[in-house]
Amino acid sequence: MRYPKTALSAIAGISLAFATALTATPAAAADPTSAAPATTSYAQYEGSSQDSAATKAFYEAVLKSVAEKRAANPGALAVTVVYDASGAPSFAGEIASSTRIWNSSVANVQLQQGGNADFTYEEGNDPRGSYASTDGHGRGYIFLDYAQNQQYDSLRVTAHETGHVLGLPDNYTAPCSKLMSGGGPGPSCTNSQPDAAERSRVETLWANGFAAALAKAS
Repeated sequence: MRYPKTALSAIAGISLAFATALTATPAAAADPTSAAPATTSYAQYEGSSQDSAATKAFYEAVLKSVAEKRAANPGALAVTVVYDASGAPSFAGEIASSTRIWNSSVANVQLQQGGNADFTYEEGNDPRGSYASTDGHGRGYIFLDYAQNQQYDSLRVTAHETGHVLGLPDNYTAPCSKLMSGGGPGPSCTNSQPDAAERSRVETLWANGFAAALAKAS
């Protein structure tokens, strides 16, 4: 997902001011120039095949990681996806709230913070905004951009990106009631809850454990 920005120069100023005011940027923040899919500026962005490919690669990387760990317990009906949020300390609250939202919305897959993570959260500055991608080595991560999370509702951004973990694609033309519409409805949209169709899609993708999910992702 990328949230479009119509006033690029103004946001650039916000980004600079916010970065200056930030007292501690984590040294381990992801390098957005090395693995993130290249796109145009916020002002021109309307979605691209590169973004779709990166999101799909992210989901498949999470599935692969989960599959490797599920070998010891192949009969479990619910899948646990483990994440590491240590790379995004500024968004600890949003990540925790996003996890609660999704865990209370679906039953076939649950998110849990812990070691040996299936994906990570990272934070930093990137003019392309927040996104879900891979590091080029089959590991998935969610990148949360500082400036974008100042303009748009931060919990919505985080919950939206976490939706990619569970297999949901972007749907920019949808209304605010759709979590996966991302920044399409504009900064005034603060909905952080998936709607019934989005919840149903996740349940279907992860039904009957990992095997069904992997088949649907291929």
